[in-house]
Amino acid sequence: MYKLLKKVKEINPLVLHYTNNVTITDCANTTLAIGASPLMSFSYEEVDDIVRVASSVVINIGTMNSELLDLYVLAGKTANKYNKPVILDPVGVFATKARTDLTNRLLNEVKFDVIRGNISEIQFIGGLDVKGKGVDSFDDGSDPSFIVKEVAKKLECVVVASGKTDVVSDGDKIYKISNGTPKLKFITGTGCMSTSLIGSFLPCTKDKIDAAVMGTLVMSLCGELANRENPSIGSFKTNSSFLATSYEIFVLNEDTCNEYGKVEISQLNCSL
Repeated sequence: MYKLLKKVKEINPLVLHYTNNVTITDCANTTLAIGASPLMSFSYEEVDDIVRVASSVVINIGTMNSELLDLYVLAGKTANKYNKPVILDPVGVFATKARTDLTNRLLNEVKFDVIRGNISEIQFIGGLDVKGKGVDSFDDGSDPSFIVKEVAKKLECVVVASGKTDVVSDGDKIYKISNGTPKLKFITGTGCMSTSLIGSFLPCTKDKIDAAVMGTLVMSLCGELANRENPSIGSFKTNSSFLATSYEIFVLNEDTCNEYGKVEISQLNCSL
């Protein structure tokens, strides 16, 4: 699995983003740092042409814009049309009726390869009530593995839930990633960047769960590495944006993952 770090640089996949404008620059820089090429669009006119040439499609609903709701659906359906891997980040799905309705529409009309969210968002998609909470993860430390696995089964795709321990499942296998730092909670866009990383790995392997695990691990591990000297949160923001995305991710290799990666796999015959 760690060999995907080299493969993504060799392939240099074109990752098309329909994403929120709060974190769009960070997502572009993260995509570049891992070795892929980012492309951002808010245009209805170019959907067919641009999805057709893309390697994967990222849909992130973080910035709700009434003029773009149909665009998200169109982009997802076009990705299905051209058999392009597509990933959904349902930011704040439980926060408003509009976000819930859009996410339900996307899930009903688009076949996603991966859905990535914090544990609160995944719980909500799985039918658990988390209303009254914000868009950030409210991770109480309990093991969300069963929830993630059941949601993956229900939606027939790979599901990623970020938290104190990140959990990835395809409805069968379960991966737990224990890297990271609590400071990542205070940095805007780390979830969005993780989604972009998963989108970067998806075109590089037939095993979608491998792409999801790698995208999640890279963000968590590089955040941990950027925190080695315990910088203040202000400087950590700078380091996270520059070092973790433009340096730590850029220089990350298989040896570093083998040395520092904390990945637990439920099936012992799985190989990293």
